[in-house]
Amino acid sequence: MKRSTSIGSAVTALFAFERGAVKHLATLALMFTFGVVAAYAHDQPVKMTFSGTSETSATSLAQPDTSNDADNFAGAGTLGSFTVRNIRAISNSPGTSSTCSGANDLFLTELAGASVFRFEDGSLLEMTLTQGGDCIDLTTGLAHCTLMFQITGGTGRFKHASGTLTMTETVSTVAADALGNPVFFVATGEFTGKVSGVTATAARQEEQP
Repeated sequence: MKRSTSIGSAVTALFAFERGAVKHLATLALMFTFGVVAAYAHDQPVKMTFSGTSETSATSLAQPDTSNDADNFAGAGTLGSFTVRNIRAISNSPGTSSTCSGANDLFLTELAGASVFRFEDGSLLEMTLTQGGDCIDLTTGLAHCTLMFQITGGTGRFKHASGTLTMTETVSTVAADALGNPVFFVATGEFTGKVSGVTATAARQEEQP
């Protein structure tokens, strides 16, 4: 009888241990699931500075009455060191803007474009231009540009990325063609906004260039 009681106690203890182990594993699985969701759902403020060159582009976006511009920038910031290439279709006809209304200012609307970042780990971040414009001071030759981009995804840690970034830049002319048309430029500026869908552990803060 004593032996039967001992066996019964052992079986009860074994079942209790198994139930505890299953509960522990379930808790870990739940924590992991919520952790992954939280990591990808995180809405992260972004600030990245850049510098580089712009030039007239041979690639055309086929937008009527536009000139095509190509940017080649490098920089660093919230998401790490990067290079970025933009292609933009800029209207040839002056527009109007409340923030670009000086006597010597010329405002040109940006009608279409796209952007691709490449980061140190090989991940790509892809964006499309949603709106933008260039305010050109005809006296100094400086242009101040503001462009809004929609993030459409990417590769690597940006495979599930979404959000919006705003690019602000200051541009000056380096060279013009034989007719006096500016064709090659230097630019400095920054990207700011919010990005979701990037694992929190992958993003890092770096020194500004």
